[in-house]
Amino acid sequence: MDPTPSPTHRTVALVGGAGAGKTTLAEGLLFRAGVIPRRGAIEQGTTVGDHDPEEISRQTTLGISLAYLTWTGDDGRESALTLVDTPGHPDFVGGVDTALTVADVAAVVVSAVDGITAGTRGVWAAAEQAGVPRILIVTQEDRARADFRRIVSDLRATFGDHLWPIELPLGEEQDFHAIADVLGEHALVYDDTGHHREEAMPAAAEAEEHDLHVSVTEDIVSHDDAQLEAYLDGNEPSAGELETTLAREVASGEAVPILLCSGLTGTGIDRVVDLLCALSPTSRDHDSRIIVGGSAETDDGTEVRVAPRPDGETVVHVFRTVADPFVGQIAMLKVLSGTLRPSDRLRNATTGAEERIPALFRLRGDQHVPVDALRTGEVGAVAKLTGSPSGSVLWTRPHGSARPAPLPHRQPVYAVSLTPATQSDDAKLSTALARLLAEDQTLLIDRAGGATILRGLGETHVAVAVERLARVLGVEVTTGPAPVAYRETIAGSAQAEGKLKKQSGGHGQFAVVQLRLSPLPPGGGFEFVDAVVGGSVPRSYIPAVEKGARDALAAGGPQGHPVVDVRVELYDGKSHSVDSSEMAFRTAASLGVKAALADAGTVVLEPVSIVTITVPPDLQGPVLTDLSSRRAHVNATETTADGETRIVASAPEAELARYVLELRSLTGGQAQLTITPDRYERAPGTARV
Repeated sequence: MDPTPSPTHRTVALVGGAGAGKTTLAEGLLFRAGVIPRRGAIEQGTTVGDHDPEEISRQTTLGISLAYLTWTGDDGRESALTLVDTPGHPDFVGGVDTALTVADVAAVVVSAVDGITAGTRGVWAAAEQAGVPRILIVTQEDRARADFRRIVSDLRATFGDHLWPIELPLGEEQDFHAIADVLGEHALVYDDTGHHREEAMPAAAEAEEHDLHVSVTEDIVSHDDAQLEAYLDGNEPSAGELETTLAREVASGEAVPILLCSGLTGTGIDRVVDLLCALSPTSRDHDSRIIVGGSAETDDGTEVRVAPRPDGETVVHVFRTVADPFVGQIAMLKVLSGTLRPSDRLRNATTGAEERIPALFRLRGDQHVPVDALRTGEVGAVAKLTGSPSGSVLWTRPHGSARPAPLPHRQPVYAVSLTPATQSDDAKLSTALARLLAEDQTLLIDRAGGATILRGLGETHVAVAVERLARVLGVEVTTGPAPVAYRETIAGSAQAEGKLKKQSGGHGQFAVVQLRLSPLPPGGGFEFVDAVVGGSVPRSYIPAVEKGARDALAAGGPQGHPVVDVRVELYDGKSHSVDSSEMAFRTAASLGVKAALADAGTVVLEPVSIVTITVPPDLQGPVLTDLSSRRAHVNATETTADGETRIVASAPEAELARYVLELRSLTGGQAQLTITPDRYERAPGTARV
């Protein structure tokens, strides 16, 4: 048994739309807990959460940031929270997905001014899909036009009547200095230091507060038979008893409490910490899930639940890695079972690497706080785990494979080409890109037309990745439009002779092939047919003929694009007993294919993608009009379960280069978009060449 008891730990993911106040809320929580001497400001680049240069320059959160704090409640009980500040920008939704894999509760942050946004809906759905309990926190109550009651009404109309405010503001905007505790039925009046004193409920708010108290109490006790029976007998449960029952309902998803505060002034902040500790499940209250056996590529394996046993085998989830220019790679991790200590030797069950655990620390933004051990349910970090990228499982078993439950798939929708600035950058680019992809699984690298293509979830996502390539990984690149991967196909049937005859002393080079080329149906790819009879082309050279045909098609047709959907038939040829070779027949086949393509001519094919857009119904018309201007064909429109409109269309890739940016502008950021490559079609206006 560990002789050093640790406080009850909870991991809280702060999620919400851009501008909701998540980072400012985190500053308020850390300041009120005494962790930092003053609140930082986003505008000044001094917050704990937004510490990377890319975040400071843009004044927005771009990645996930951890911040550990301890809190002693009025009952003297000590709790520990790891706050996970997440991006609100839609390009960085992968950070939200990652945070939810380790969160015990999602604190959904909503602005009292802006209310529900597309970002709010997105993180709500992500938390629901991940099965993470939610608590709503309405922030920015001190700002002009703050309207808590309107926000609560909208939240309940949008997400359900199981959302209950357990606090009310006593005054708003510049008059927000007190809140009503609905469960305890008293007022909490705050001073300028963020501390409060209890007072009787003001007469002007007494009726509203009491009516809400009755409604909330009845809803809470309705989920507990014994408490409901006592309540019906006239025994009013205490505030503490209501909190205990409500906590069970939060964990099961039956209830979502609504809190309020101002991260800037500190009003209500201590109550937020108290209630996060009282109502959130702890890290040891629920199992974690991993996939044992199989592989991510084949998406098989068996889901196994890992019980949070302090005395069990050590199982660690590496959920995020970040390249640091000073200490190398930092791995953020959560201990699912057992205890992790420096010098422990674990095996990466995902990659097979053997890891010796270096010094452990907790993160507070970019500050490293040393720690002697990380226990079950706790979150921390280590440096230089070179064999453990994001999405790894470490354990003590010498054999077997395992990986975390998969993250939601986020299809890239924006791309640029990368050109190394110097030869030195070119030499380092491949390794640097691999490190970049190891820390952000929503980025994708591919090649088209000889170019290196970086794909992501939007323009900002890709721009930040390029900046990190230079700042952290030391590789400078220039970017340009991603080339469209056009193809060609043969316009008709043709036959040609490929002939190679060279004599330069000694053995010569001789090969003759007779080929027929014909088109295949769309998507047919490549087909090679050996129709030689009589041994005019020796059997040992037939594979070389096929390779030569493939070489010629891949090198490009008359219009400069790779050729697809072609049948190549070898029906005759000639060889020489001394001068023929595999290379000679490969070269002859390539020459013959090129001659046949020139004779028959080719047409250009353009890539077509399936575009799926989900928008509010009132935006369906503008989106359909815009799609028609992009040569898109609408395949279907339907209404989703939550009343949104889903549009499925086919559109040429050439029309989609900046579509994600233009769609967000058109819909005010309310659209959800996926773009999935589908097929090739004949490009309009292209003549046979």
